[in-house]
Amino acid sequence: MQTPRPFQYTTAADDLNLIIDDIQGLVNLETYSYNKASLNDGLSHLSSIVNNRIGSPDYEEKFDGGQFGDCLHFRFDGTSEQSILFVGHYDTVWPDGTLADWESSKGITEDGREYLSGPGIFDMKTGLVQAIWIAKYLKESGQPFPTVHLLFNGDEELGSPFSRPHIERVAKEVDAAFVFEASHQGLIKTQRKGVGLISVEAQGVESHAGLNPEDGASAITALMEYCLAATQLASPEKGTTINVGLISGGSGSNVVAGKAKAEIDIRIKTQAELERLDKELDEISWSNHKVTVQVKKDWNRPPMEFTNANKSLFEKARTTAEKIGFKLQSTSVGGASDANFVSALGIPVLCGIGAEGAGAHARYEYMIPQAIPKFIELITGTALRIAH
Repeated sequence: MQTPRPFQYTTAADDLNLIIDDIQGLVNLETYSYNKASLNDGLSHLSSIVNNRIGSPDYEEKFDGGQFGDCLHFRFDGTSEQSILFVGHYDTVWPDGTLADWESSKGITEDGREYLSGPGIFDMKTGLVQAIWIAKYLKESGQPFPTVHLLFNGDEELGSPFSRPHIERVAKEVDAAFVFEASHQGLIKTQRKGVGLISVEAQGVESHAGLNPEDGASAITALMEYCLAATQLASPEKGTTINVGLISGGSGSNVVAGKAKAEIDIRIKTQAELERLDKELDEISWSNHKVTVQVKKDWNRPPMEFTNANKSLFEKARTTAEKIGFKLQSTSVGGASDANFVSALGIPVLCGIGAEGAGAHARYEYMIPQAIPKFIELITGTALRIAH
């Protein structure tokens, strides 16, 4: 079998100013997850970058997200039998108006590298633009290249409630997927924790706390018993953490509480842990059975494990990195992404191949422009290797 020629690093380096222009243009359009009008403007601009840089797609479809950001799917037909998927979200956690108050758009890191800063530049508008340019370079490579699906969603910061089925549908059609979330200190992400969002509501019986407390049944006490028992199900050695992040209830200090509720965040590394907790959360009891406790479990994202399929794709990327001249390293992180959905389907996927920098969801978020060509070359070369 013929070995694919290395992608030319100098191409992306020569185009770096244009790539940065595309990134800054996207950052200058605020795309807050809860503002549909801003999301529409951002997606329209993203679509124009695709058409300007790659050309007209062979297939295009937009799915109306209703209250959520729309989902846009492009397909560019390749010259080999393989196909790949690039996924990225264009929504950010930053409310409209944040850009005007941003302190600085550029600076120098402690190790002397220039950086660019702005809301969403690290998470994950740099990665979106990189995905577009990689698709462009694949078409222009002069080598057999796989069909490229680009899928952009506008609700990832909310857990991808609308876009998940669209991501999963396209993922089932491809041989490999790449999610262009930011890297972790330059390391790509091969493992991500799954997320469980657990809502607990307790309904008790109100009574006067001084005159007749025995007639009441405290929803708060039952809720505390449930939450304490839930936290004891954690298994840090297995990567399972449980956090009671919100709790509220009652109507006054002299009233036995009639209502109470809590929100619990669970992070798990393996599907086995998800299944264990799903069962054991149902088995928790509380002392006063006059109180009813309702538990709603939303396993928002399955864990992204380092499966054999993901290991195989990582090896292709690692080999590509060696040809380029650097050592590819990976890491496991607690946060989840749309890669979790893809991995759970058994489709090979790599994540964290977008920006190098820091500060996701922080006022100082930034990316390193000089790292962009390396990541573009890495994924372009890996895609060409898949085609061979």
